[in-house]
Amino acid sequence: MSDWNGGTDGRFPSTRLSVIVAARSEDTGVRQQALDRIAAVYWKPVYKYIRLHWLKSKEDAQDLTQEFFARVIEKDFLAGYDPERARLRTFLRTCVDALVANEARAARRLKRGGGAAVLPLDFQLAEHELSPLAQSASGNPDELFEREWVRSLFSLAVEELQRACEKRGKLSHFRLFERYDLEDSEERRLSYRDLALEFGLEVTDVTNYLAYVRREFRRIALDLLREMTANEEEFRREARALFGVEAE
Repeated sequence: MSDWNGGTDGRFPSTRLSVIVAARSEDTGVRQQALDRIAAVYWKPVYKYIRLHWLKSKEDAQDLTQEFFARVIEKDFLAGYDPERARLRTFLRTCVDALVANEARAARRLKRGGGAAVLPLDFQLAEHELSPLAQSASGNPDELFEREWVRSLFSLAVEELQRACEKRGKLSHFRLFERYDLEDSEERRLSYRDLALEFGLEVTDVTNYLAYVRREFRRIALDLLREMTANEEEFRREARALFGVEAE
């Protein structure tokens, strides 16, 4: 099984088969891994969307998020999805809207502590991330959901990047990237010379390390993006929107 907070056990096909295709596979294992992958990318956007757009309490948003992904797992959820008509995230957001709108009539709604299997989602972390978001929440539901989808996809890419750097003995490369590109600070950005002194490296090493890890991050993020799109046309369109360049 995957870690629903973002990681995977490494069994998902290295070819990055589209989760839309994989979720319809006759192979039960491939299908389950695809649904796990969808949940890993989308559970935070779903939870935050329910909190900010539908103005649900933490408890209600948690219940609704759990129910939504329980339905994704237990039913032939993507059978009615047509990639020609909408992007996957638009389809999922529409399904979330339908679930919340019909909340009062949902007879099978999951309840915390009611004996149902609860997915291990880190709601506390998601709630912490909501604080700054609430101040800038867009009134446009598509924009809100898309923004959180991009945030989630990039967060998973960072996690995969860290694991890849650790595996290759390049953790110092990742730490530089984390220090220079990921940390939020009101202080002035460190110079490469500052980083060289802090990490005990030459300035040229800092330049080379950061170039390597940024290239790897872009590759990983594009691989994840390809996995979450239905076809090559959609992938290229999304890649242009996220990176402003043509993807290979």
